[in-house]
Amino acid sequence: MRIEWEAKLGYKDVLIRPKRSTLNSRSQVSIERRFVFKHSDYHWTGVPIIAANMDTIGTFLMTESLSKYQMVTAIHKHYSLSAWQNFLHNRSGRFFDHFMVSTGIHENDLHKLENILKEFSSIRYVCVDVANGYTESFVDFLKRLRDNYPDKVLVAGNVVTPEMTEELILSGADLVKIGIGPGSVCTTRVKTGVGFPQLSAVIECADAAHGLGGHVIADGGCNCAGDVAKAFAAGADFVMLGGMFAGHDESNGQIVTKDKKKYVEFYGMSSKQAMEKHSGGLADYRASEGKSTLVPYKGSVEGTVKDILGGVRSACTYVGASSIKELAKRTTFIRVYEQENQVFN
Repeated sequence: MRIEWEAKLGYKDVLIRPKRSTLNSRSQVSIERRFVFKHSDYHWTGVPIIAANMDTIGTFLMTESLSKYQMVTAIHKHYSLSAWQNFLHNRSGRFFDHFMVSTGIHENDLHKLENILKEFSSIRYVCVDVANGYTESFVDFLKRLRDNYPDKVLVAGNVVTPEMTEELILSGADLVKIGIGPGSVCTTRVKTGVGFPQLSAVIECADAAHGLGGHVIADGGCNCAGDVAKAFAAGADFVMLGGMFAGHDESNGQIVTKDKKKYVEFYGMSSKQAMEKHSGGLADYRASEGKSTLVPYKGSVEGTVKDILGGVRSACTYVGASSIKELAKRTTFIRVYEQENQVFN
C-alpha cells in the first residue's frame, strides 16, 4: 500500500482564469475540429461532442438529431441487427462519420459486431466499452479487433491513468475513453472505493495519449456547459455526455407523470434496472454500480445542444481562443472553493 499525496481535481475544483482577448464575438469561435487517427489513418472533421452509449442516451433518434450539428452518438450495444438494418437503410456518405457502434468483449458481442460490420461496411467507428479497462482480456480483445479491422477507428475504455492510456493506444486504440466513476448515475466510487477525479484524469491521460499520437475522450462528470469547456481546456479531444443529454425526446426513456409534471427514466448501465433489462438480472457475484432516477422532461435535445455550444464558444472568448483546439493552450486553471452564487437555487 502507498499514498499519493498530490491533490487530484474534479471539474468543481477549478475555474478558468480569463485573459486578454482579441475576439469580439462568440461567432468568431470555431467549434469544429479535424483529426487524423493514429491506427486507422482516417480523417474526421466535426464538433467533438459525443452522446454516451447508454440505452436512454445513445439512441438512433439521438444520432439523427446530433448529426445535424456535426456531433457524434455512441449508439448503445443493445439494438438488434434488424434494428440496425432499418436505421441505416438508404444511408450513405458523411452520416457514417457521426455515430459509433458499441460492443462489449464477450464472444457473443464480437459475433454481433461482426454481423453489423459485414452488413454495413461503411461503419467507421467502433467503441469497445467496459467499466474496467484494466483487464488483460480487454486488451487482448482490442488487439484482436485491430488485427481484424485495420481500417476502423477504434475507441476503447474506460481508464483513468496515463500508463493504461498508453497501453491501449499501443494495442490498437485510436481514442481512449477517460473516466471511472464520475457519471451522474454511476455509483462505482461508492460501491468499490475506486476512481480518479475527472479533471486530473483528463489532463494526465491526454498528455500521455498525445505523446503517442493518440486521442482521448473525457467521459462523464460534466453537469453544465462550463464543465464541457473545462474538459476541452484540460486537453480532451472529445467530450462524452450522458446525463446532460437525458430527459429529451431523443433519449427514448420511459416518460412518467408525477405531480402533474413529466419526467423521463434515466439509469446507469451497471444499475440493477439495466441488468434486469438486458442481462436477465443482477448476478449474485456482483453489486449494482449504477443509479436509477427520473429526469425532468426537456423536449427536443436542440435546446441543450445550443446551450452547450454557446457556453463553449463563450469560454473561448474569455481566454482569447479562436477555436476549441486553442482552448487548452490558452487555459490557466485556478483552484476554487465555490463555483457559483446559489442563493436562488
